Amino acid sequence: MMYLTPTIFAIDLKDYMLPCLNKKLLGVDCPGCGMQRAVDLLLHGDFIAAFYMYPAIYPIVALLVFLLANIFFSFKHAQQVKWFLLLFTAGTIIVSYIIKMNNLFN
Repeated sequence: MMYLTPTIFAIDLKDYMLPCLNKKLLGVDCPGCGMQRAVDLLLHGDFIAAFYMYPAIYPIVALLVFLLANIFFSFKHAQQVKWFLLLFTAGTIIVSYIIKMNNLFN
């Protein structure tokens, strides 16, 4: 019996990831470090590992899904939802970065 592998699983994104210049030059993670690996983990179905790799991945996905949906559909309170998702995403990025740096330097 032949099994078809979905294209997402067949492509290994690890071969195409960009290096973090902040980490290369300064030796310290930037607030976006781990996002590419988290996307790769999401595409391979490892949702918990994606969260541990980059906790802001789910707010980013929610924001992107809403923004794409808002192109095709009009929502009553779209502007307020956009601002909430944007602030929640930024807050998640900042808080997770502070926790990461606190664990690194302590």
